[in-house]
Amino acid sequence: MVARGPGSRLTRLTGLGAVGIALIVSLTGCSVGDTFAGFGWPKGVSPQARQMYDLWIGAVVAALAVGVFVWGLIFWCVVRYRKRGEELPPQTRFNMPMEFLYTVLPFLAIAVLFYYTAIIQTDVDKRTANPDVTVEVVAYKWNWKFRHVQVRGADGQASKPVGPDGQPITTVGASDYIPVLVLPVNKRIRFVEHSEDVIHSFWVPDLLFKRDVFPGSITNEFEVTIDREGAYVGRCAELCGAYHSMMNFEVRVVSQAEFDRYLQERRQGRSTPEALTAIGKPPYATTTRPFNTEPEQQVRAGAK
Repeated sequence: MVARGPGSRLTRLTGLGAVGIALIVSLTGCSVGDTFAGFGWPKGVSPQARQMYDLWIGAVVAALAVGVFVWGLIFWCVVRYRKRGEELPPQTRFNMPMEFLYTVLPFLAIAVLFYYTAIIQTDVDKRTANPDVTVEVVAYKWNWKFRHVQVRGADGQASKPVGPDGQPITTVGASDYIPVLVLPVNKRIRFVEHSEDVIHSFWVPDLLFKRDVFPGSITNEFEVTIDREGAYVGRCAELCGAYHSMMNFEVRVVSQAEFDRYLQERRQGRSTPEALTAIGKPPYATTTRPFNTEPEQQVRAGAK
């Protein structure tokens, strides 16, 4: 019988660690959400959302792999070195292979996660020179204002859609009306945000992404491409005051033809609900509901 010492066991552990790191690298570099059913996470409705989704799932898988490896070592030590008598086991000051193992493996795991985080963050924050639609987002206590600043037509020419009064097409929320932001599907949308009072946060959960909205001269910009038609609820994700929870809005994503007709209706002076009705869509928000107007009215009356 050949005796196997600590060095042999450590070699096996190192091999298992290397296999674990290879598994982490392979899982983080591919779409792991389908494999692990997302751990309950939604898939998102944009390419940017799916990139962040895969990054998050990869990070969870990496954490689980490291956790299982550490738990395995703990239970192995408990069983292998349990007390068998009164004799004191050999005392060692250090174990170079083991110290090398628990120094290198965490560094490799962190390096892999950092690499993919930097790559995906760069892609998510990327802005194009000529977005298809530019929307100005104005947040205030406690509602939203959306203004279509610029729209690029099929001929590639950008225009500023305005109503009969010569002002940009705007949708404004009210205490009894949740604003609906209408956008075309599969187009590059740029959001330009600022706040009229305090810090708010523009959050559409289905985009798996949010961006703070700052007051003053500070603007925050980002771009996204929504590749699925539908109605998506929006929230304020920054505690901004007494009626923060009532800062709801809806992003309504429609086809390019419906979006063009919507803008045409707005150019003729139709309101957002009227224009939505004209293109065969529900006129009001469908993913949330208007809140009670009485508290808002009392706050405004007290502020006068």
